[in-house]
Formats: sequence, C-alpha cells, structure tokens
Amino acid sequence: MNNKKFYSVTEATKKMESYCAYQDRCHKEVETKLRDMGMIPDAINQITTHLIQENYLNEERFSKSFARGKFRIKKWGKNRIVNELKQRQITKYNITIALKEIEQQDYIETLDILAKKRLSQIRETNIQQRKKKLADYLLYRGWESHLVYEKLKELI
Repeated sequence: MNNKKFYSVTEATKKMESYCAYQDRCHKEVETKLRDMGMIPDAINQITTHLIQENYLNEERFSKSFARGKFRIKKWGKNRIVNELKQRQITKYNITIALKEIEQQDYIETLDILAKKRLSQIRETNIQQRKKKLADYLLYRGWESHLVYEKLKELI
C-alpha cells in the first residue's frame, strides 16, 4: 500500500511558503522538495515563480545568510563557502555578493583563533606532522592555502 500524500498546487504552495519563511532556501532546495512531494515540472515552475514574486525565495538573500552563517557558526573559509554555494547552483554574481558579507578583519581574526585553538589540540610532537595536521584541518574547512601557510609560519 502506498501512503504517499498527493498535494494540490495550492496546498504545495502554502507548504513551500512555510518552508521558505522558516529559513532562507535556494531554488535547488525548493525544487528538490517539490519533486519529493510528487509535483510535476509545470507545477514546480508555477510554485517557484510564485515564491520568487512574493519574495519567499530570494537567491541573493539566501547566499548572504548562508555565507554569514557558515562563517560565523561553523568557521568555514571562503573556499568551502564558495564550493557549497556552487553545489546549490548559486550564480557567480550572488556568490561574489555573499562573500562581501564577511569582513576581512573578522576573517583574519577567526583564522587566527581557529588555528591557535586547533594547534593546542594537536598532540603530535613531530614539527612537520604538527604543521601537516594543522594545514589539513584549515584547508578542509575551506581557508585559502596562502593564508594557511602564512599562519603555519607564524605559529610553528
């Protein structure tokens, strides 16, 4: 027995308005959700258009809040933020605008705090291994390599 609920366009629209009002979403997330709800492509286009016109769906706003949040809360570097936004099919233009949300001063300070905190947790005694572990950690989090290597020289 199939328990899949079927939605009318009106019901799906209301559901998506709540979904977008709760948290900024990108077009890809909305389309995926609508597809999962069993909506046909025409309905998806109609609902997406409605959400954009009513300002529930705004890619620029999504990009900005995504960049701010991932930087402040998860301490991600710009490379990781850019890659994650690209995976969500965000335009180059909106990615550029999103990165402007991060103050350069905050960015450098955050890298410093993150690097020092991580270095204090690394128990490795071999200098090269310590450097490698710290570099791997920071690069994985999306910090630019030139900044990471400058920080390594400064700290180790």
